[in-house]
Amino acid sequence: MEETVNPAQKLALWADKLRDISAMGLHFVRNRYDEDNYKNIQTIAMEMLALATNGALADMEPLRAPVFARPTPMTVGDGAVIDENGRILLIQRADNGKWALPGGALEVGETPAAGVVREILEETAVAAAPVALIGIHDSRLCGSQTRHHLYHILFLCRPVQVGNPRTASHAEEVLAVDWFSADELPNNLDEGHKTRIPEAFRVWRGDLCAYFDA
Repeated sequence: MEETVNPAQKLALWADKLRDISAMGLHFVRNRYDEDNYKNIQTIAMEMLALATNGALADMEPLRAPVFARPTPMTVGDGAVIDENGRILLIQRADNGKWALPGGALEVGETPAAGVVREILEETAVAAAPVALIGIHDSRLCGSQTRHHLYHILFLCRPVQVGNPRTASHAEEVLAVDWFSADELPNNLDEGHKTRIPEAFRVWRGDLCAYFDA
């Protein structure tokens, strides 16, 4: 992987590593001197990420508590909802206009499967039930365009009740919701979902071996 990343990606990865080191250090810190040092490392990580993404340090500051203070890679969950006709449920994201699997950040206190079901309902108004674990993907290796290192947990789900997408509680995050067969997927798929959607159909067809990055 080191040979394929560009300088900005490498800088962002270093920033994420410093974020993890500082967050873990602040979690176990026992004296004021070490606390100040870890906070300084945290600020350096924020400055590096701002540089890597052509952003401003002021834009990073709101992320200090929810993101930079969190140790280990962040965990997100996505749901591949496939109906009895072999059609998969996709959303058109409001932030980049591309089609993707519904999903998002998992919350403290919920299981990954429950979090995925929640995200599906919030974004599409489709009530779904988890069927099988499709796999766990590393954001650096599956094409995700993200500033932070993520673990994507992908579940195969079946629709239980289909509502009106306009009634979804998080409808502002979504431009459109639609169902697609495996051979009629939209051309403008989000890069981080192009490799994972075929994995979803693989498991739906009966190969229940979960994917993971070695």
